[in-house]
Amino acid sequence: MTVHTTTLGREHEIDRREFLKTSSAFSLALLLPWPATTLGQLKTLAMEDGKMAYTLPELPYEYDALEPHYDEETVTLHHDKHHAGYVNGLNAALDKLEAARAAGDFAAIKALSKEVAFHGSGHLLHSIFWTNMKPGGGGLPSGEVAAQIEKDFGSYDAFRKQFLAATNSVEGSGWGILGWHKDLEKLLVLQAEIHQNLTVQGITPILVCDVWEHAYYLKYQNKRPEWSAAFMEYLVNWDDVNTRFLAAK
Repeated sequence: MTVHTTTLGREHEIDRREFLKTSSAFSLALLLPWPATTLGQLKTLAMEDGKMAYTLPELPYEYDALEPHYDEETVTLHHDKHHAGYVNGLNAALDKLEAARAAGDFAAIKALSKEVAFHGSGHLLHSIFWTNMKPGGGGLPSGEVAAQIEKDFGSYDAFRKQFLAATNSVEGSGWGILGWHKDLEKLLVLQAEIHQNLTVQGITPILVCDVWEHAYYLKYQNKRPEWSAAFMEYLVNWDDVNTRFLAAK
């Protein structure tokens, strides 16, 4: 069995023994609101001591590639500072949990579980967010996801209006999410408050729009609807959404 994983843009192979050795890290999925489906999606790195750390994925384009709709300064800060912070927070929380298990002391388990859910979900959603965009994106979806949107929402226009309404009305900081629920066999539009709240357990996000203020404030100030509209009209990478949809099914 060979499992492919991506670390900072480089392709590696992990054989079955290494995969089994490091698979305990996927206990993280029990604490996250969305399942970790692949090693590559989570951007993991097997360490020499047998531990696994989560790493910041490289952007699939240059920092200025999404101009003028998503400015270089925001993308740089968003990726290099904010997303990196969630990666570091996730690794720190998992290290603390490992220490707690070793000591048999679970007095802080509630706080540590919350830290894993918060930082783990932040890392997951941002990893999806970057690949959900591309230069010259937007427009109408195609392929199987387009047919599923038509089936579940009646039309693309109806979906778009619902997605934007949900995204724009997130209370405080959070995300607009289009996800596939395998058991319900249905696409759902959800809000996420912060990163991890208001989910339907078992859903797999395939399209996410970040509406934390750090995601758009430098360019759009307090005009969240202008940011989300630009995201849908000019930035969405429907090829990536299709790939994620097919994988989720």
